[in-house]
Amino acid sequence: MIILAALKGFTLSLSMIIPIGSQNSMLLSQGINKNHHLMTAGLFILYDAFLISLGVLGGNLILSANPLLFTLLTWGGILFLFTYGALSFKAAIDGIKTGKNKIQTPKSWKIIFVTSLVVTFLNPHAYIDTVMVIGSVGGQYSGEAQIYFLMGAIAASIVWFSTLAFSAAKLSVYLSKPKIKSIIDSMIGLVMWFIAWSLFMTWLET
Repeated sequence: MIILAALKGFTLSLSMIIPIGSQNSMLLSQGINKNHHLMTAGLFILYDAFLISLGVLGGNLILSANPLLFTLLTWGGILFLFTYGALSFKAAIDGIKTGKNKIQTPKSWKIIFVTSLVVTFLNPHAYIDTVMVIGSVGGQYSGEAQIYFLMGAIAASIVWFSTLAFSAAKLSVYLSKPKIKSIIDSMIGLVMWFIAWSLFMTWLET
């Protein structure tokens, strides 16, 4: 029972994290540029651990009962994701026009830290996936089984973000080629705008 709970937490959490989202897009970009990518991965792991723990221990009930908070998070997320997407498209167009990568000034750890906070905590999908979905399933367990479910869910975050950070950095020479980088920037822009649109549609339905 305990092992099954851990496996369920791991697989459920992994299924929530793997689909490309704002965290993955940011980490992929930092990995390609080899710009504090390991720190970024570590921050996302900590944020996920906090949100998952909050959900499993009952925080999902608070969020689902506060529509005003959810609305504020939704519009904050829409504005940020739209801006992030626009900047990604601009980078893609610049790369196509010049035929070479624009020399990027490495971002300081402070800027990356603040951006990671915004990408995570202004994205309502992060709360839906971790606090509400994973939290509601984890809340069905009790005692040791719940703890193991929680550990399994957090382990999935550790495995995924670590793998993504190392892989992006390892393949940075290939992924940073002008055409490839422009394609990646375009995909990131599309993902950001798609998430922003989905948040807007969710807001209309509430």
